[in-house]
Amino acid sequence: MNPRPTTSRAELTTVIKRARDIMRKDPGLSGDVDRIPQLSWLLFLKAFDDHERSEELLDTKYRPVIDEDYRWRDWAAATDGRTGEGLTAWVNGSLLPYLSRLGGSGEGSDPRDVVGRVFAETRNRMLSGYLLRELIEQIDKVNFNSSDDLHTVAHVYESMLREMRDAAGDAGEFYTPRPIVRFMVERIDPRLGETVMDPAVGTGGFLVQAQEHLMDQVHSAADKQRLVGALRGFEKKPLPYLLSQMNLLLHGAESPQIQRGNALASALAEQRDTGVDVVLTNPPFGGEEETSIVTNFPAGKRTTETSWLFIQAVMARIERSRTGRAAVVVPNGVLFASEGVGAAIKKDLFERFDLHTVVRLPNGVFAPYTLIPTNILFFESGRPTTDIWFYDQPIPDGRKNYTKTKPLRYEDLADVGAWWGAPGPEGRAARKENERAWKVAAVDIAATGYNLDLPNPHRPDDFAHRPVAELLDELVQTEEEILVALRALQADLAAEGAA
Repeated sequence: MNPRPTTSRAELTTVIKRARDIMRKDPGLSGDVDRIPQLSWLLFLKAFDDHERSEELLDTKYRPVIDEDYRWRDWAAATDGRTGEGLTAWVNGSLLPYLSRLGGSGEGSDPRDVVGRVFAETRNRMLSGYLLRELIEQIDKVNFNSSDDLHTVAHVYESMLREMRDAAGDAGEFYTPRPIVRFMVERIDPRLGETVMDPAVGTGGFLVQAQEHLMDQVHSAADKQRLVGALRGFEKKPLPYLLSQMNLLLHGAESPQIQRGNALASALAEQRDTGVDVVLTNPPFGGEEETSIVTNFPAGKRTTETSWLFIQAVMARIERSRTGRAAVVVPNGVLFASEGVGAAIKKDLFERFDLHTVVRLPNGVFAPYTLIPTNILFFESGRPTTDIWFYDQPIPDGRKNYTKTKPLRYEDLADVGAWWGAPGPEGRAARKENERAWKVAAVDIAATGYNLDLPNPHRPDDFAHRPVAELLDELVQTEEEILVALRALQADLAAEGAA
Protein backbone atom coordinates (compact mmCIF):
# COMPACT_ATOMS: atom_id res chain seq x y z
CA MET A 1 0.00 0.00 0.00
CA ASN A 2 1.64 3.23 -1.17
CA PRO A 3 1.03 6.31 0.97
CA ARG A 4 -1.06 9.01 -0.63
CA PRO A 5 0.62 12.34 -1.35
CA THR A 6 0.51 14.85 1.49
CA THR A 7 -2.00 17.69 1.42
CA SER A 8 -0.56 21.09 0.59
CA ARG A 9 -1.47 24.09 2.68
CA ALA A 10 -3.41 25.66 -0.21
CA GLU A 11 -5.38 22.44 -0.75
CA LEU A 12 -6.11 22.19 2.93
CA THR A 13 -7.35 25.77 3.05
CA THR A 14 -9.75 24.98 0.22
CA VAL A 15 -10.98 21.81 1.92
CA ILE A 16 -11.61 23.56 5.24
CA LYS A 17 -13.45 26.42 3.51
CA ARG A 18 -15.72 23.98 1.66
CA ALA A 19 -16.28 22.01 4.85
CA ARG A 20 -17.41 25.12 6.68
CA ASP A 21 -19.68 26.11 3.80
CA ILE A 22 -21.34 22.68 4.05
CA MET A 23 -21.77 22.94 7.82
CA ARG A 24 -23.38 26.38 7.55
CA LYS A 25 -26.30 24.73 5.73
CA ASP A 26 -27.07 22.28 8.52
CA PRO A 27 -29.82 23.41 10.95
CA GLY A 28 -28.18 21.53 13.81
CA LEU A 29 -25.11 23.79 13.83
CA SER A 30 -25.70 27.27 15.20
CA GLY A 31 -22.31 28.87 14.71
CA ASP A 32 -18.62 28.13 15.18
CA VAL A 33 -19.27 26.96 18.72
CA ASP A 34 -20.97 23.95 17.06
CA ARG A 35 -19.11 23.78 13.76
CA ILE A 36 -15.57 23.65 15.15
CA PRO A 37 -16.15 20.64 17.46
CA GLN A 38 -17.97 18.83 14.62
CA LEU A 39 -15.07 19.39 12.24
CA SER A 40 -12.53 18.52 14.93
CA TRP A 41 -13.74 15.05 15.84
CA LEU A 42 -14.12 14.07 12.20
CA LEU A 43 -10.59 15.33 11.48
CA PHE A 44 -9.38 13.37 14.50
CA LEU A 45 -10.82 10.11 13.11
CA LYS A 46 -9.33 10.75 9.67
CA ALA A 47 -5.93 11.61 11.18
CA PHE A 48 -6.06 8.58 13.47
CA ASP A 49 -6.84 6.26 10.58
CA ASP A 50 -3.95 7.69 8.54
CA HIS A 51 -1.73 7.14 11.59
CA GLU A 52 -2.87 3.53 11.93
CA ARG A 53 -2.25 2.88 8.24
CA SER A 54 1.32 4.12 8.67
CA GLU A 55 1.82 1.90 11.73
CA GLU A 56 0.49 -1.13 9.82
CA LEU A 57 3.03 -0.49 7.06
CA LEU A 58 5.89 -0.29 9.55
CA ASP A 59 4.86 -3.19 11.80
CA THR A 60 3.09 -6.28 10.48
CA LYS A 61 2.17 -7.20 14.08
CA TYR A 62 0.55 -3.85 14.82
CA ARG A 63 -2.80 -4.25 16.50
CA PRO A 64 -5.24 -1.54 15.35
CA VAL A 65 -6.89 0.49 18.10
CA ILE A 66 -10.19 0.87 16.22
CA ASP A 67 -11.92 -2.27 14.96
CA GLU A 68 -13.00 -2.87 11.38
CA ASP A 69 -16.34 -1.30 10.45
CA TYR A 70 -15.51 1.64 12.75
CA ARG A 71 -12.27 2.67 11.02
CA TRP A 72 -12.51 5.77 8.84
CA ARG A 73 -11.47 3.80 5.75
CA ASP A 74 -14.33 1.34 6.26
CA TRP A 75 -17.27 3.67 6.79
CA ALA A 76 -16.25 7.17 5.73
CA ALA A 77 -13.98 6.62 2.77
CA ALA A 78 -16.03 3.80 1.23
CA THR A 79 -17.50 4.73 -2.14
CA ASP A 80 -20.74 2.97 -1.25
CA GLY A 81 -20.85 4.57 2.19
CA ARG A 82 -24.01 5.38 4.11
CA THR A 83 -25.80 8.68 3.65
CA GLY A 84 -29.01 10.41 4.69
CA GLU A 85 -30.89 9.16 7.73
CA GLY A 86 -29.02 5.86 7.61
CA LEU A 87 -25.71 7.67 8.13
CA THR A 88 -26.83 9.86 11.03
CA ALA A 89 -28.54 6.89 12.72
CA TRP A 90 -25.38 4.78 12.47
CA VAL A 91 -23.05 7.57 13.62
CA ASN A 92 -25.27 8.46 16.58
CA GLY A 93 -26.30 4.94 17.53
CA SER A 94 -23.21 2.85 16.72
CA LEU A 95 -20.02 4.76 15.89
CA LEU A 96 -19.89 7.31 18.71
CA PRO A 97 -21.08 4.89 21.44
CA TYR A 98 -18.44 2.38 20.30
CA LEU A 99 -15.64 4.98 20.39
CA SER A 100 -16.69 6.28 23.81
CA ARG A 101 -16.49 2.73 25.24
CA LEU A 102 -12.94 2.08 24.04
CA GLY A 103 -10.28 1.62 26.68
CA GLY A 104 -11.01 0.82 30.27
CA SER A 105 -7.49 -0.33 31.15
CA GLY A 106 -7.21 2.43 33.71
CA GLU A 107 -3.63 3.15 32.67
CA GLY A 108 -4.58 6.40 31.01
CA SER A 109 -1.81 6.29 28.37
CA ASP A 110 -3.19 3.34 26.36
CA PRO A 111 -4.34 4.66 22.95
CA ARG A 112 -7.74 3.03 23.49
CA ASP A 113 -8.14 4.96 26.73
CA VAL A 114 -7.20 8.15 24.91
CA VAL A 115 -9.76 7.62 22.15
CA GLY A 116 -12.38 6.65 24.72
CA ARG A 117 -11.82 9.84 26.71
CA VAL A 118 -11.83 12.00 23.58
CA PHE A 119 -15.21 10.62 22.52
CA ALA A 120 -16.80 10.36 25.96
CA GLU A 121 -18.31 13.82 25.48
CA THR A 122 -18.44 13.93 21.68
CA ARG A 123 -21.70 14.01 19.82
CA ASN A 124 -22.75 14.46 16.23
CA ARG A 125 -24.34 17.89 15.95
CA MET A 126 -25.45 17.62 12.32
CA LEU A 127 -29.08 16.80 11.54
CA SER A 128 -28.79 16.21 7.80
CA GLY A 129 -27.15 12.92 6.87
CA TYR A 130 -26.71 14.17 3.30
CA LEU A 131 -24.73 17.22 4.43
CA LEU A 132 -22.79 15.00 6.82
CA ARG A 133 -21.83 12.77 3.89
CA GLU A 134 -20.66 15.84 1.91
CA LEU A 135 -18.61 16.96 4.90
CA ILE A 136 -17.01 13.53 5.27
CA GLU A 137 -16.08 13.50 1.58
CA GLN A 138 -14.31 16.84 2.01
CA ILE A 139 -12.39 15.70 5.09
CA ASP A 140 -11.36 12.50 3.31
CA LYS A 141 -9.35 14.70 0.92
CA VAL A 142 -7.01 15.66 3.78
CA ASN A 143 -4.06 13.32 4.07
CA PHE A 144 -2.18 13.13 7.34
CA ASN A 145 0.45 10.97 5.71
CA SER A 146 2.79 10.72 8.67
CA SER A 147 3.96 12.52 11.78
CA ASP A 148 6.33 14.48 9.50
CA ASP A 149 3.48 16.35 7.85
CA LEU A 150 3.61 18.93 10.64
CA HIS A 151 2.99 22.16 8.80
CA THR A 152 -0.31 20.97 7.38
CA VAL A 153 -1.46 19.85 10.82
CA ALA A 154 -0.45 23.17 12.35
CA HIS A 155 -2.42 25.00 9.68
CA VAL A 156 -5.54 23.06 10.67
CA TYR A 157 -5.17 24.24 14.23
CA GLU A 158 -4.42 27.81 13.27
CA SER A 159 -7.53 27.96 11.11
CA MET A 160 -9.69 26.71 13.95
CA LEU A 161 -8.02 28.83 16.62
CA ARG A 162 -8.61 32.00 14.62
CA GLU A 163 -12.30 31.18 14.70
CA MET A 164 -12.10 30.48 18.44
CA ARG A 165 -10.25 33.63 19.44
CA ASP A 166 -13.22 35.63 20.75
CA ALA A 167 -14.39 32.86 23.06
CA ALA A 168 -10.81 32.11 24.08
CA GLY A 169 -10.19 35.70 25.13
CA ASP A 170 -13.33 35.71 27.27
CA ALA A 171 -12.05 32.61 29.09
CA GLY A 172 -8.61 34.11 29.73
CA GLU A 173 -7.01 31.51 27.45
CA PHE A 174 -4.49 32.83 24.96
CA TYR A 175 -2.90 30.31 22.65
CA THR A 176 0.86 30.69 22.62
CA PRO A 177 2.63 31.67 19.37
CA ARG A 178 4.96 28.93 18.20
CA PRO A 179 8.11 31.15 18.28
CA ILE A 180 7.51 31.76 22.01
CA VAL A 181 6.88 28.03 22.59
CA ARG A 182 10.09 27.08 20.79
CA PHE A 183 12.11 29.73 22.64
CA MET A 184 10.86 28.56 26.04
CA VAL A 185 11.50 24.87 25.30
CA GLU A 186 15.01 25.50 23.99
CA ARG A 187 15.95 27.63 27.00
CA ILE A 188 14.59 25.06 29.49
CA ASP A 189 16.25 22.25 27.49
CA PRO A 190 14.35 19.07 28.55
CA ARG A 191 16.60 16.00 28.58
CA LEU A 192 15.93 12.33 27.93
CA GLY A 193 14.75 10.63 31.09
CA GLU A 194 13.03 13.77 32.41
CA THR A 195 9.28 14.27 32.73
CA VAL A 196 7.73 17.35 31.13
CA MET A 197 4.36 18.82 32.11
CA ASP A 198 2.00 21.50 30.90
CA PRO A 199 -0.82 21.94 33.45
CA ALA A 200 -2.87 23.92 30.90
CA VAL A 201 -2.24 21.91 27.73
CA GLY A 202 -4.60 23.67 25.32
CA THR A 203 -3.87 22.25 21.87
CA GLY A 204 -0.56 20.76 23.01
CA GLY A 205 1.95 23.24 21.62
CA PHE A 206 4.45 23.05 24.49
CA LEU A 207 4.37 19.27 24.72
CA VAL A 208 4.71 18.86 20.96
CA GLN A 209 7.76 21.16 20.94
CA ALA A 210 9.19 19.28 23.93
CA GLN A 211 8.63 16.00 22.06
CA GLU A 212 10.58 17.29 19.06
CA HIS A 213 13.36 18.57 21.35
CA LEU A 214 13.63 15.18 23.07
CA MET A 215 13.49 13.26 19.79
CA ASP A 216 16.65 15.09 18.67
CA GLN A 217 18.41 13.30 21.55
CA VAL A 218 17.25 9.80 20.52
CA HIS A 219 19.99 7.68 18.97
CA SER A 220 18.94 4.15 19.89
CA ALA A 221 15.94 1.98 20.73
CA ALA A 222 16.81 2.36 24.41
CA ASP A 223 16.75 6.14 24.05
CA LYS A 224 13.34 5.99 22.41
CA GLN A 225 12.01 3.83 25.24
CA ARG A 226 12.98 6.57 27.69
CA LEU A 227 10.55 8.86 25.89
CA VAL A 228 7.51 6.71 26.74
CA GLY A 229 5.30 8.53 29.22
CA ALA A 230 7.64 11.54 29.42
CA LEU A 231 4.91 14.03 28.49
CA ARG A 232 2.20 14.88 31.01
CA GLY A 233 -0.52 17.46 31.29
CA PHE A 234 -4.05 18.55 32.06
CA GLU A 235 -6.75 20.12 29.92
CA LYS A 236 -10.21 20.70 31.29
CA LYS A 237 -12.09 21.63 28.09
CA PRO A 238 -13.22 18.98 25.60
CA LEU A 239 -12.24 20.66 22.31
CA PRO A 240 -8.64 21.63 23.18
CA TYR A 241 -8.25 18.18 24.77
CA LEU A 242 -9.27 16.53 21.50
CA LEU A 243 -6.96 18.78 19.50
CA SER A 244 -4.02 18.15 21.84
CA GLN A 245 -4.44 14.39 21.52
CA MET A 246 -4.56 14.65 17.75
CA ASN A 247 -1.53 16.97 17.73
CA LEU A 248 0.59 14.68 19.94
CA LEU A 249 -0.49 11.59 18.03
CA LEU A 250 0.65 13.03 14.71
CA HIS A 251 3.96 14.13 16.19
CA GLY A 252 4.78 10.60 17.28
CA ALA A 253 4.45 11.07 21.05
CA GLU A 254 4.59 7.71 22.84
CA SER A 255 1.84 7.37 25.47
CA PRO A 256 1.48 11.00 26.57
CA GLN A 257 -0.33 11.17 29.90
CA ILE A 258 -2.82 13.98 29.33
CA GLN A 259 -5.66 14.06 31.81
CA ARG A 260 -9.02 15.58 31.01
CA GLY A 261 -9.52 17.75 34.07
CA ASN A 262 -8.40 20.74 36.11
CA ALA A 263 -4.72 20.71 37.13
CA LEU A 264 -5.64 22.78 40.19
CA ALA A 265 -8.14 20.25 41.54
CA SER A 266 -5.54 18.51 43.73
CA ALA A 267 -4.06 19.82 46.98
CA LEU A 268 -0.52 21.19 46.72
CA ALA A 269 0.83 18.29 48.79
CA GLU A 270 -0.51 15.84 46.21
CA GLN A 271 0.93 17.90 43.39
CA ARG A 272 4.35 17.74 45.07
CA ASP A 273 4.04 13.96 45.36
CA THR A 274 3.29 13.68 41.63
CA GLY A 275 6.01 16.11 40.62
CA VAL A 276 7.92 16.39 37.37
CA ASP A 277 11.30 17.70 36.22
CA VAL A 278 10.11 20.40 33.82
CA VAL A 279 7.00 22.58 33.53
CA LEU A 280 6.33 24.66 30.42
CA THR A 281 3.05 26.52 30.35
CA ASN A 282 0.98 29.54 29.43
CA PRO A 283 -1.82 29.16 31.99
CA PRO A 284 -5.12 31.05 31.64
CA PHE A 285 -5.07 34.42 33.34
CA GLY A 286 -7.78 36.91 34.09
CA GLY A 287 -10.22 34.09 34.86
CA GLU A 288 -11.51 32.90 38.21
CA GLU A 289 -11.66 29.51 39.91
CA GLU A 290 -14.47 28.23 42.10
CA THR A 291 -14.24 27.99 45.88
CA SER A 292 -13.63 24.23 45.93
CA ILE A 293 -10.44 24.79 43.90
CA VAL A 294 -9.22 27.73 45.98
CA THR A 295 -9.35 25.70 49.20
CA ASN A 296 -6.62 23.41 47.82
CA PHE A 297 -4.16 26.23 48.47
CA PRO A 298 -2.71 27.41 51.79
CA ALA A 299 -4.32 30.18 53.82
CA GLY A 300 -2.79 33.53 53.00
CA LYS A 301 -2.20 32.46 49.39
CA ARG A 302 -5.76 31.80 48.33
CA THR A 303 -7.25 33.72 45.45
CA THR A 304 -9.74 33.07 42.67
CA GLU A 305 -7.34 34.58 40.08
CA THR A 306 -6.03 31.70 37.98
CA SER A 307 -2.52 32.98 37.25
CA TRP A 308 -1.56 33.06 40.96
CA LEU A 309 -2.94 29.57 41.53
CA PHE A 310 -1.04 28.15 38.57
CA ILE A 311 2.24 29.72 39.73
CA GLN A 312 1.83 27.92 43.07
CA ALA A 313 0.96 24.67 41.30
CA VAL A 314 4.03 24.91 39.05
CA MET A 315 6.24 25.52 42.09
CA ALA A 316 4.81 22.42 43.77
CA ARG A 317 5.30 20.25 40.66
CA ILE A 318 9.05 20.92 40.35
CA GLU A 319 9.92 21.37 44.04
CA ARG A 320 11.19 17.85 44.74
CA SER A 321 13.15 17.37 41.52
CA ARG A 322 16.90 17.92 41.79
CA THR A 323 16.78 19.48 38.33
CA GLY A 324 13.32 21.03 38.58
CA ARG A 325 12.84 24.01 36.30
CA ALA A 326 9.96 25.94 34.81
CA ALA A 327 9.08 28.57 32.22
CA VAL A 328 5.70 30.26 32.71
CA VAL A 329 3.94 33.02 30.75
CA VAL A 330 2.36 35.60 33.08
CA PRO A 331 0.60 38.96 32.66
CA ASN A 332 2.08 42.22 33.91
CA GLY A 333 -0.21 42.08 36.94
CA VAL A 334 1.89 39.25 38.37
CA LEU A 335 5.02 41.40 38.12
CA PHE A 336 3.80 44.58 39.77
CA ALA A 337 1.68 43.08 42.61
CA SER A 338 3.47 44.20 45.79
CA GLU A 339 0.98 43.41 48.53
CA GLY A 340 -1.54 40.78 49.57
CA VAL A 341 -1.64 37.33 48.03
CA GLY A 342 0.57 38.25 45.08
CA ALA A 343 3.40 39.51 47.26
CA ALA A 344 3.12 36.45 49.54
CA ILE A 345 3.41 34.07 46.60
CA LYS A 346 6.38 35.91 45.13
CA LYS A 347 8.09 35.93 48.52
CA ASP A 348 7.67 32.15 48.64
CA LEU A 349 9.02 31.90 45.09
CA PHE A 350 12.10 33.96 45.98
CA GLU A 351 12.86 32.02 49.16
CA ARG A 352 12.47 28.48 47.85
CA PHE A 353 13.26 28.80 44.12
CA ASP A 354 15.75 30.59 41.92
CA LEU A 355 13.79 33.05 39.78
CA HIS A 356 16.80 33.73 37.61
CA THR A 357 15.33 35.35 34.47
CA VAL A 358 12.35 37.48 33.45
CA VAL A 359 11.85 38.07 29.72
CA ARG A 360 9.57 41.03 29.12
CA LEU A 361 7.60 40.57 25.90
CA PRO A 362 6.52 43.48 23.69
CA ASN A 363 3.00 44.55 22.74
CA GLY A 364 0.95 42.39 20.40
CA VAL A 365 2.79 39.07 20.88
CA PHE A 366 -0.56 37.42 21.67
CA ALA A 367 -2.59 39.31 19.07
CA PRO A 368 -5.42 38.86 18.23
CA TYR A 369 -6.29 37.16 21.53
CA THR A 370 -5.19 39.92 23.88
CA LEU A 371 -3.23 43.16 24.07
CA ILE A 372 -2.33 42.53 27.73
CA PRO A 373 1.48 42.88 28.19
CA THR A 374 3.06 39.53 29.04
CA ASN A 375 6.30 38.13 30.42
CA ILE A 376 8.08 34.80 30.81
CA LEU A 377 9.30 33.72 34.24
CA PHE A 378 12.15 31.19 34.34
CA PHE A 379 12.85 29.56 37.71
CA GLU A 380 14.53 26.46 39.17
CA SER A 381 14.21 24.40 42.34
CA GLY A 382 16.85 23.73 44.98
CA ARG A 383 18.09 27.20 45.92
CA PRO A 384 16.76 30.68 46.73
CA THR A 385 16.84 33.65 44.38
CA THR A 386 19.94 35.85 44.68
CA ASP A 387 19.88 37.90 41.48
CA ILE A 388 17.35 38.26 38.68
CA TRP A 389 18.22 38.97 35.08
CA PHE A 390 15.70 41.01 33.08
CA TYR A 391 15.60 41.10 29.30
CA ASP A 392 13.48 43.68 27.50
CA GLN A 393 12.53 42.02 24.20
CA PRO A 394 12.17 44.78 21.55
CA ILE A 395 9.79 45.20 18.65
CA PRO A 396 11.54 45.27 15.26
CA ASP A 397 12.60 48.70 14.03
CA GLY A 398 9.81 50.61 12.34
CA ARG A 399 7.04 48.70 14.14
CA LYS A 400 4.79 49.90 16.98
CA ASN A 401 3.63 46.43 17.97
CA TYR A 402 3.02 42.94 16.66
CA THR A 403 -0.33 42.19 15.02
CA LYS A 404 -2.30 39.23 13.72
CA THR A 405 -1.06 39.87 10.18
CA LYS A 406 2.52 40.69 11.24
CA PRO A 407 3.19 38.35 14.17
CA LEU A 408 6.33 37.59 16.14
CA ARG A 409 8.87 35.48 14.24
CA TYR A 410 11.41 33.14 15.79
CA GLU A 411 14.15 35.20 14.15
CA ASP A 412 13.05 38.17 16.28
CA LEU A 413 14.25 36.24 19.34
CA ALA A 414 17.77 35.64 17.99
CA ASP A 415 19.42 38.32 20.17
CA VAL A 416 17.90 37.13 23.46
CA GLY A 417 18.76 33.57 22.47
CA ALA A 418 22.39 34.49 21.87
CA TRP A 419 22.55 36.50 25.12
CA TRP A 420 21.01 33.69 27.19
CA GLY A 421 24.11 31.51 27.32
CA ALA A 422 24.45 27.83 28.19
CA PRO A 423 21.83 26.09 30.36
CA GLY A 424 22.22 26.20 34.13
CA PRO A 425 23.74 28.64 36.64
CA GLU A 426 27.22 28.24 35.18
CA GLY A 427 26.01 29.38 31.76
CA ARG A 428 24.18 32.35 33.25
CA ALA A 429 27.36 33.46 35.05
CA ALA A 430 28.78 34.50 31.67
CA ARG A 431 25.93 36.89 30.87
CA LYS A 432 26.66 40.56 30.29
CA GLU A 433 24.46 43.61 30.69
CA ASN A 434 23.58 45.45 27.49
CA GLU A 435 20.95 47.91 26.28
CA ARG A 436 18.29 45.20 26.66
CA ALA A 437 19.55 43.16 29.63
CA TRP A 438 20.18 44.11 33.26
CA LYS A 439 20.56 42.37 36.64
CA VAL A 440 18.90 43.25 39.96
CA ALA A 441 19.68 41.81 43.41
CA ALA A 442 16.83 39.85 44.98
CA VAL A 443 17.17 41.78 48.26
CA ASP A 444 16.51 45.04 46.43
CA ILE A 445 13.36 43.64 44.86
CA ALA A 446 12.20 42.19 48.18
CA ALA A 447 12.50 45.67 49.70
CA THR A 448 9.88 46.95 47.22
CA GLY A 449 7.33 44.28 48.17
CA TYR A 450 8.57 42.00 45.38
CA ASN A 451 7.65 44.37 42.59
CA LEU A 452 9.12 42.90 39.39
CA ASP A 453 7.67 45.52 37.05
CA LEU A 454 11.01 47.24 36.61
CA PRO A 455 11.84 49.60 33.72
CA ASN A 456 14.90 49.08 31.58
CA PRO A 457 17.57 51.32 33.15
CA HIS A 458 19.40 51.53 29.83
CA ARG A 459 16.41 53.00 28.01
CA PRO A 460 14.76 55.73 30.08
CA ASP A 461 11.02 55.89 29.50
CA ASP A 462 10.43 59.32 31.00
CA PHE A 463 8.86 61.91 28.75
CA ALA A 464 11.94 64.10 28.68
CA HIS A 465 13.93 61.43 26.83
CA ARG A 466 11.34 60.29 24.32
CA PRO A 467 10.65 61.81 20.87
CA VAL A 468 7.36 63.70 20.49
CA ALA A 469 6.39 61.58 17.47
CA GLU A 470 6.82 58.38 19.50
CA LEU A 471 4.66 59.74 22.31
CA LEU A 472 1.94 60.78 19.86
CA ASP A 473 1.99 57.34 18.21
CA GLU A 474 1.61 55.67 21.60
CA LEU A 475 -1.23 57.98 22.61
CA VAL A 476 -3.12 57.29 19.37
CA GLN A 477 -2.63 53.55 19.80
CA THR A 478 -3.94 53.71 23.38
CA GLU A 479 -7.00 55.69 22.32
CA GLU A 480 -7.71 53.17 19.55
CA GLU A 481 -7.48 50.28 22.01
CA ILE A 482 -9.88 52.04 24.37
CA LEU A 483 -12.31 52.62 21.50
CA VAL A 484 -12.22 48.91 20.56
CA ALA A 485 -12.91 47.94 24.18
CA LEU A 486 -15.82 50.41 24.43
CA ARG A 487 -17.38 49.11 21.21
CA ALA A 488 -17.09 45.52 22.49
CA LEU A 489 -18.79 46.55 25.74
CA GLN A 490 -21.50 48.35 23.78
CA ALA A 491 -22.12 45.20 21.70
CA ASP A 492 -22.30 43.02 24.82
CA LEU A 493 -24.85 45.36 26.43
CA ALA A 494 -26.91 45.38 23.24
CA ALA A 495 -26.86 41.57 23.12
CA GLU A 496 -27.96 41.34 26.75
CA GLY A 497 -30.80 43.76 26.05
CA ALA A 498 -31.93 41.72 23.05
CA ALA A 499 -31.91 38.53 25.15
